[in-house]
Amino acid sequence: MVEVENPLLEACAEHVQAFFEEKISSDYVYHDFQHTQYVVDMALHIAEGYELTEKEIEIIQLAAWFHDAGYDQGPENHEIRSIEYARAFLEPHGYPEEDLQKIEQAIMATRYPQSPVTLLDEIVCDADLSHLGNEWYWDRCGKVRQEMMMTKGKIMSDQEWVDFEIAFVTKHAYHTTVAQELFNKQKERHIRQLLKQKQRLNPDPSKDIAEAKKKKKKKKKKGGVEEEGRNGENKLKQLNLGRGVETMYRTTYRTHVNLSSIADNKANFMLTINSIIISISVPFVASQVEDNPKVVLPTMILIASSLTALIFAILSTRPKVTKGEFTRDDIEQKRSNLLFFGNFYNMKVEDFHWGMMEMIKDSDFLYSSMTKDLYYLGIVLAKKYRLLRICFDIFMYGVILSVLVFVVVFLFF
Repeated sequence: MVEVENPLLEACAEHVQAFFEEKISSDYVYHDFQHTQYVVDMALHIAEGYELTEKEIEIIQLAAWFHDAGYDQGPENHEIRSIEYARAFLEPHGYPEEDLQKIEQAIMATRYPQSPVTLLDEIVCDADLSHLGNEWYWDRCGKVRQEMMMTKGKIMSDQEWVDFEIAFVTKHAYHTTVAQELFNKQKERHIRQLLKQKQRLNPDPSKDIAEAKKKKKKKKKKGGVEEEGRNGENKLKQLNLGRGVETMYRTTYRTHVNLSSIADNKANFMLTINSIIISISVPFVASQVEDNPKVVLPTMILIASSLTALIFAILSTRPKVTKGEFTRDDIEQKRSNLLFFGNFYNMKVEDFHWGMMEMIKDSDFLYSSMTKDLYYLGIVLAKKYRLLRICFDIFMYGVILSVLVFVVVFLFF
C-alpha cells in the first residue's frame, strides 16, 4: 500500500507520542507508545488485504493511535477515556461526526473480550493483539507480566503465568481472514511452546508414556511411498503460508480466468465470421452452378474450410460434463477437489458443507485443492488454445487456397 501524506495523521502521531510521554506512567511497560505505534503499523498491514477507501484507512489509524490513551488513569474503563481524548483532538479539526462515531466504535471494540461489529472494528481489534501470532510475542507477554507486577503488585509464579497465558491465547481468535492467515500458524506454535513449558514445570509421566506410544505407532505405519507422501505434506504444513502465497494463488487464478475469457472471445469471433461466410456462400453457389460454374470450386473450398473451422471453434467452447459427486472417502483421502463446481453440483448441501468444513480445517488439504484446481484449469486452457489454433489455421489456409483457386480458374479456364 502506497503511503499518502496526511497532515492530520502526522499531527495525531505527534500528539499521541507527547501525550504518552507526559501523561502515562512509565510503569506501563506494555501499554506504552511503542505498543500503540505497533498497533497502527499492524492495522495498516491487515488493511492491505482489503479494498478500503482512504477515509476508512484513516479511521482505522486514528482509532489505533488513541485506543490506549486512556491508560493515563489506569486500565479501568480506559477505552471511554480514549474516546474522550480522540474527540478532544479531532473536533477542533472539524472531523465529521459520522466518522468520529466509527472511531469510537472501533476503540470500544478493543475492550476485552473484544466485540467488533464492522470490518474496521475487526481490523483494529486484530492489530491490537497481533503480537500473539508473530515474533514479538515473547517480548510483549513478558512486558505484560512485568506491567501487572509494577501497576497491580501482582506477582505470579512461572506456573501461574504459563496457565494465565495459555488461558488467554487459547480463548482468543482473530476476526479477519487476513489476520488469521498472517498470525494463526505462529500463534498455534506459541500455544504448543506454552504447553511444553507447562509440562516442564509440572510434568505428567502418564502423558510422556502415551506420547511415546503414539510416536511408535506412527513410525510403524510409515513406509515406502506413503512415508514420502506424508513427509511432503509435513513440509508443506511447516511452511509459513502467508500473504505471499495468497497473492500468488489470487494472481494465478485471475490470469487463468482472463486467458479463458480471451479464448472464449476468439472462439465467438470465429463462430460468427464462419457462420456468416457459410450463410452467404451456400445460396451463392446454388445460384451460380449453371450460370457461372467457374466460381463453384473456390467457393466450395471456402465453405469447406469455414465449416471445419466452425467445428473446431465449437469444440473449443463445448463444456465437459462430470458426474458432480464425491464420497466421504474421497474427502478423507483428499482425492476430491471441492473448488470446482463440476465435482459437487449433484451433491446434497449437507454433504458439500461437511466436505468444505473438512477442507477448511486442514490447510494442507486446502492449498492442495487450490493447486489441483489451478492444474486442471491449465489443462482446460491448453485444450482450448490448441483447438483454437487449429481453427484459425484452417480458416487462414482455407481462405488463401480459395482465393488462389479463384484466381487460377478465372485466368486459365
